[in-house]
Amino acid sequence: MKVLVVGGGGREHALCWAIAASPLLDTLWCAPGNAGIAEVADCVPIDSLDIPGLVAFAKDRAVDLVVVGGEPPLVAGLADACQAAGIRCFGPSRAAAQLEGSKVFTREIADAAGAPGAQWQRFTDPAAAKAYVRQQGAPIVVKADGLAAGKGVVVAATVEEAEAAIADIMEARVHGDSGATVLIEECLVGQEVSFFALCDGATALPLGAAQDHKRVGDGDTGPNTGGMGAYSPPPVFTDALRDDVMARIVNPVLAEMTKRGTPFRGILFVGLMITADGPRLIEFNVRFGDPECQALMVRLRSDLLPALLAACDGELARFDLRWEPLHSLVVVMAARGYPGSYAKGTEIRSLERAAQMPGVQIFHAGTARRGDGALIATGGRVLGVTATGATLAEAQAAAYAAVDAIDWPEGFCRRDIGWRAL
Repeated sequence: MKVLVVGGGGREHALCWAIAASPLLDTLWCAPGNAGIAEVADCVPIDSLDIPGLVAFAKDRAVDLVVVGGEPPLVAGLADACQAAGIRCFGPSRAAAQLEGSKVFTREIADAAGAPGAQWQRFTDPAAAKAYVRQQGAPIVVKADGLAAGKGVVVAATVEEAEAAIADIMEARVHGDSGATVLIEECLVGQEVSFFALCDGATALPLGAAQDHKRVGDGDTGPNTGGMGAYSPPPVFTDALRDDVMARIVNPVLAEMTKRGTPFRGILFVGLMITADGPRLIEFNVRFGDPECQALMVRLRSDLLPALLAACDGELARFDLRWEPLHSLVVVMAARGYPGSYAKGTEIRSLERAAQMPGVQIFHAGTARRGDGALIATGGRVLGVTATGATLAEAQAAAYAAVDAIDWPEGFCRRDIGWRAL
């Protein structure tokens, strides 16, 4: 098979790494890719939002499957454009991708399906949103309705913090038009879990769970990021909880989407809060998480490519997946200053030595090669240092040993990934 992966982050590196191991694979491309992805795939300089360019490339190269890593191309309609061109695409249609593209849409679908979640209200007027916050009190959650690169959610500890978030999102438009509408939600208390299900429109197959670390600092302090680390499987997410989530959230939502004429195919990322009253829905995403994908791929024993094909072809009812009996943990190394302003172009050394350590796999999220061959950082989140072990403690120790072997003074990481479980 000829496969094109769309994206250039750590999630896409993990997907390319897994797909490259498939005996079904003939040629693997990634657009636009990064320096790490270039070691397992041919990178092509096409932006992930250049839908005509991606479709033209896929047609010209007779690509058998397009695998979309991130949400922006899906929300923009890449899967629809592939389908119109007769190209198989792993990922939901533009209409189904609204499960991530609009948080209001998600809440409306979840309510119609009877899925347990937070109490919520939507607002298009900042004064009305602030008045509601003052009425409800804090803690309370403020969310931009549209896409915001994982940074459009503020868990406000005080009314003043919530009002400031509303001002930033709705008035200053720090996330652009994504902040024209906000949701104000009840603040759920418990442990957050990322659960993934492979969907073919009618059937959902559990794909595993992880816990990530969204805040930038140790002890879950500081602003939210795109994710500073993850581990899998999370001890809090038992088989009984998994079955409960499938029965009360995933399957009813899939049925509701089909009822509305927008069947969901691809990866359904179910953001959950495990409360004292059981699992409750925080949000849906329509793609693999980053860095959760890295934690899952190193544990997957089955060939990923047939699983993606089965989802595209409506054949998941007759499909199964096998997992290694291992724990995995990802430590994200980011450029100093992230998630605020940060320097680009700093050199990363000794990565090869770290990558050769037992049980370690390093995924690149924001890297490039300089003209002299040196590896440089090009993004905020730069590396996903991933390790497996017989226990989570072993995986954690291996990951941090690899981190410490990397020579990159301009980078930083959290030193407590996995703390909830350990």
